[in-house]
Amino acid sequence: MQLSVNGVDTFVATGGRPFDRSLPAIVMLHGAGFDHSTWALHSRWFAHHGYSVLAPDLPGHGRSGGSPLPTIADMADWTAALLDAAGAPKAKLIGHSMGSLIALETSARHPDKVSGLGLIGTAATMTVGPDLLKAAEVNNPDAIDMVSIWGLGFKAELGGSLAPGLWMHQGAQRVLQQTRPGVLYSDLNACNSYQNALAAAAQVKVPVTFILGERDMMTPAKGGKALAAATPTARIVVVPGAGHMIMAEAPDELLAALRG
Repeated sequence: MQLSVNGVDTFVATGGRPFDRSLPAIVMLHGAGFDHSTWALHSRWFAHHGYSVLAPDLPGHGRSGGSPLPTIADMADWTAALLDAAGAPKAKLIGHSMGSLIALETSARHPDKVSGLGLIGTAATMTVGPDLLKAAEVNNPDAIDMVSIWGLGFKAELGGSLAPGLWMHQGAQRVLQQTRPGVLYSDLNACNSYQNALAAAAQVKVPVTFILGERDMMTPAKGGKALAAATPTARIVVVPGAGHMIMAEAPDELLAALRG
């Protein structure tokens, strides 16, 4: 569906069912350079099992208008505005990578709008290597290669897709290749600059599930565990063998963790 969020036309996937304000709401926030398609499987499951789903393309991403927001704090305020635009008083926020930081910061800045958190592939600090930042800044295709190679676990690079004939590596690359110039850099720079995760985590009062990939090279599990240690309500699930792209690499394990 299309929503106007802060005056900008925004595309929001709803998992194949109309958004119903009477049901518990879930917001799914994608990572740097990606879009709502990250949640193709999981948004559908929740939408067909008693929840209303909002899986937006963040500003400047996918089918949404506007420009990418420069900071995690800006994206958190935007998420609160998304809930207002949809008429949802509060929601459980599920975020992957950059989306996990947005979800966490939203819970700190707008606690009355958050009923729970699911943080996937997250870390206390999300430092981005200088080579990746430099490549993304000049829209060098090497940036897409770096994200694809570092983002997937060992098994995924050999194949490993549950859907016959699909290659997860190329799937990730195709989404990133369609990203508008400057968007990946803006997102990575926002992650690299964000320093409030530990402080935000300490303020959380709702249930939080940390879902971490055992072989994640972009946000190693030890970084997620450090963030969880600062979160009073944390539960940790480590997915064996998974890299950073847990949604594609281990969709069933991810769903089980989010349901739990």
